[in-house]
Amino acid sequence: YAIVAVTGTQLGNVTRALIKYGIKNILLEKPGGLDNTDIKSVSESAEKSNTNVLLGYNRRFYASVLKAKEIIEEDGGVNSYYFEFTEWPHTIVPLKKDPEVKKRWVLHNSTHVIDLAFYLGGEPEEIHSYSRGGFDWHPNGTIFTGAGISKSGALFSYHSNWDAPGRWGVEILTKKHRLIFRPLEKLKIQKLKSVAIEEIKIDDQLDIKFKPGLYRQLKAFLEGDTNNFINIHQHASRLEIFDRICKGGNFYEKK
Repeated sequence: YAIVAVTGTQLGNVTRALIKYGIKNILLEKPGGLDNTDIKSVSESAEKSNTNVLLGYNRRFYASVLKAKEIIEEDGGVNSYYFEFTEWPHTIVPLKKDPEVKKRWVLHNSTHVIDLAFYLGGEPEEIHSYSRGGFDWHPNGTIFTGAGISKSGALFSYHSNWDAPGRWGVEILTKKHRLIFRPLEKLKIQKLKSVAIEEIKIDDQLDIKFKPGLYRQLKAFLEGDTNNFINIHQHASRLEIFDRICKGGNFYEKK
């Protein structure tokens, strides 16, 4: 077993070295490589060596998310969802990050939110995206919006404006409830035929004592429980979607 949590520029190099060395179970910090080419190379190496490489999207293991999954199942599934991945440039610019990582900030950071939305709401079958603007450090847009339909038929939309106030957020809608993650660590609920929004009590002591989601994520990894993870091959198949969200354009799943 190995955990890769190095800088974004070295994620691919270190993981391929571990695969070559013979490590068969790897928990890899998102997004799994510097860029699409790097990530696909990790996926190819893992496939050739039959190595289990899982991505460390720890939001999947939040107590709020686990509770929401229970409600979604009880309600009969998701019929629509919405997410926002607004970033704060004033906090990003001073970070001592490689410029090549900042240049791909949607892939390296915003995908925390995008992954969570797709995980709960459903993987996209079709998406239509628009982007506008850009910074010197992130030329591929500052305003992002779009909509699509998931493989299960749920409609979804998203909006992110890095030129305006905002924050990360996800909303999942079923026939009975609107589940609101804002912040992602908390779960609020709006019931059908009501405008009241209530916070749901959750057992989040592990998310308070440790970095949120990390304890459950590591426990699942070490115990071989892969149910709540996304593997490197599934992640690589999403790269075109991430590109469309970042740069604009349309995506249709190949059939």
